[in-house]
Amino acid sequence: MRILVGITGGIAAYKSANIVRLLTEAGHSVKVLPTQNALKFIGSATLEALSHNNIDPDLYTQVADVKHIKLAQEADLIIVAPATAAFLARYASGFADDLLTNVLMATEAKVVIAPAMHTAMWDHPATKENVKTLTNRGVHILSPEAGRLTGNDTGVGRMVEPEDIVRRALLFSEGVDQLVGKQIIIAAGGTREVIDEVRFIGNHSSGKQGIALAQAALDRGAEVTFIAANIDLPIPNVQRLIRVASVSDLDNALQLAFDSADAIIMPAAVSDYRLANPIEGKLHRSENPELELHLLSNPDLLSELSKKRISSKKPVLIGFAAEVGSDDQVQSLESLAKKKLHGKGVDAIVANWVSRGVVFGQDDTEVLVVTEGHTTKASGSKYDVANTILDSLYTLLEG
Repeated sequence: MRILVGITGGIAAYKSANIVRLLTEAGHSVKVLPTQNALKFIGSATLEALSHNNIDPDLYTQVADVKHIKLAQEADLIIVAPATAAFLARYASGFADDLLTNVLMATEAKVVIAPAMHTAMWDHPATKENVKTLTNRGVHILSPEAGRLTGNDTGVGRMVEPEDIVRRALLFSEGVDQLVGKQIIIAAGGTREVIDEVRFIGNHSSGKQGIALAQAALDRGAEVTFIAANIDLPIPNVQRLIRVASVSDLDNALQLAFDSADAIIMPAAVSDYRLANPIEGKLHRSENPELELHLLSNPDLLSELSKKRISSKKPVLIGFAAEVGSDDQVQSLESLAKKKLHGKGVDAIVANWVSRGVVFGQDDTEVLVVTEGHTTKASGSKYDVANTILDSLYTLLEG
């Protein structure tokens, strides 16, 4: 693939060398187009050595070759990383004042942009409006992550790491961007129900599958709201993060997100029961040598969401079924999944065996994705499985 890497004048420009290296090592033909300000942060010799192509960011050289048009037409994919706030403003307003912005104005290639700037600049209304404008034009924005910034500051604005930029840009260029503009709600982790002020009813869910789904959905261009139930692991830089503890908290978050959602995916392990009367203070074994807890059933959140849909199938609902069994009972697992598919009134059930701790907290998994009239088996990393689930989601969204 012919890839043009644009670099603008921010401190994260030093990371762009790794983007160029990864792309060339993967066999792509890479040309690098830094702005004049970018060359204050990274030298052209480094970029020429890594790309195996000359660097010439001057708009007014080789004029007879109509350089900006030639570069625009040759590129299959353009990646701009880092992209400064000033660059976003110029690009969004169509202000072509250097070779890079002229190329972008003339190209029909897919464009991926990885912004990097201080948190205050990323949060500024003008930047938000510019990002919205570019997104509406089909530009794929890789929103910055939270982390250490230049100086002593920490916050959102750190450029996505080079490995992630390359992976997500290539996915986008290959057309795996069917979820662009879709509002996807993902609820993950395990809920907790209070027993007393130090104890709770919980489960073993780590949230890893939900995290993988969030990353895969972002890679396909979705707008992701992530509802995290007691998750301690790092969470991708989703558009909206909501932290919850109990089933009641999760229910409230889902109800608030329901009307705007195109799809709700529920890998969350939701507690089936809660204590009828949570105990104030702390239970003491010496005072309670025997203890009976009166438990009440929690509502089935997916079933309730399904009933809330009126005549349309919006949002698409995907539930999960963690069953106790073994791999030699695949037919039985499929039957259990179909029963839940119809019983809950949802569009898909992702089912797997969770006996002997082979799934919770692990990096790999094996599942069945069951929809009406179709069953798909998926195995491998949780990210790979997430993409199989999203393939089914895309089919459901397309009707």
